[in-house]
Amino acid sequence: MAQGIMTIVEQRDGEIRKVSYEVVSEARRLADSLNQEVVAVLLGSNIKEKAPTLGHYGADRVIVADDPRLQTYTTDAYVSVIDEIAKANDPAIMLLGASAQGKDLAGRLSARLGVGMAQDCTAFSVEEGKLVAIRPIYAGKAYAKVTFNDDRPHMATARPNVMAMNEPDESRSAEISDANVNVDDNQMKTRVVDVIRDESGKVDLTEADKIVSGGRGMKGPENFKILEDMADVIGASVGASRSAVDAGWRPHTDQVGQTGKVVSPNLYIACGISGAIQHLAGMGTSKVIVAINKDPEAPIFQKADYGVVDDLFKMVPPLTEEFKKYV
Repeated sequence: MAQGIMTIVEQRDGEIRKVSYEVVSEARRLADSLNQEVVAVLLGSNIKEKAPTLGHYGADRVIVADDPRLQTYTTDAYVSVIDEIAKANDPAIMLLGASAQGKDLAGRLSARLGVGMAQDCTAFSVEEGKLVAIRPIYAGKAYAKVTFNDDRPHMATARPNVMAMNEPDESRSAEISDANVNVDDNQMKTRVVDVIRDESGKVDLTEADKIVSGGRGMKGPENFKILEDMADVIGASVGASRSAVDAGWRPHTDQVGQTGKVVSPNLYIACGISGAIQHLAGMGTSKVIVAINKDPEAPIFQKADYGVVDDLFKMVPPLTEEFKKYV
C-alpha cells in the first residue's frame, strides 16, 4: 500500500536550491498529520555530502542517486532514475518545486508514472488521507481547490517562496542510502554540451526575498540604474514588466509575469508598472506589494498593500537614501 511523502530535490552546481528546503519542510508538516515518513530524493554527481542537510529540514530518509551523468539536469536521465526510485518506494504523495526544472520534470514524470499532477500550487492539506492542493487559475484571478483520484502517488509542484521553510535542526538526522543508477545512454534524447552561466551573482528572481521591478514608466534602459541602486541597498533583485522587456530595456531573465517568471518575494516594489493582468499573475502572491505610479487609476494599486501616486523619478532616489539609514 502506498504511503509516505517523497520529495524530489533540485540542486544546481552541487548546491541544493532553496525551493527544495521549502518543499521538504511542507512535506514534513503533511507527513506529521498522516503519521508517515518523508523521503527526499537527491540526484547529482559527488552530491552525497549534501544529503544530511535535508534531514535538518525534516526528511526521515534521503535516497541519493550519484552519477556523473546526473551532474547537469536532463529530462530523460532524471525521469528514468526517479521513475525506478518511485516504483521501488511506492510513495502516497510526491512533491517538487515549481521551478523551471521542477515543472519540466514533473510533467514528464507524471506521464511516466501514469498519475495526475497539480502544477504551481500555493497551499497543501490532507483530507481523508488524500492530498488537496490550492493553485491559481485564470491568470491568478481565482484559485482552484484540486483533489486527486485513487491513483498514487498524488503529485504536485509547489510555487517557490510560498511554503514556510523550517528552521534547520542540526540535531535531526536522516537515514541516507544509495540508489542504483540505470541510465541507458542510447535512450537519452538530449545531452548538455555547454552551460553559459549568469556571472552577475544576482539571486534568481524566483528565489529572491525582495524584488524591485520597473515597467514602461521607466522610459528607457538607462533609468533602471535608479532601481539597481535601490536594490543594492536593500539586498533585492531587479525585475521588469513584459513591456520593458519587449522594448529591449531588460533581458528576458528579468521578466516577471505569466509569460516570464512567477515570483513570491516578501517585498515587491513595482515602479512605473501599470499592472496588466499577466504581470499581476506573476507577482500577486508576494507578501507585501508597494506600487509607485503617477496614474492613480493604474490597476497595480488594486493589488498593492502600499501605494504612492507620484513620479517614480522623484520618489525612488529619496527612498533609496532613506533605506540607507536602516541597513
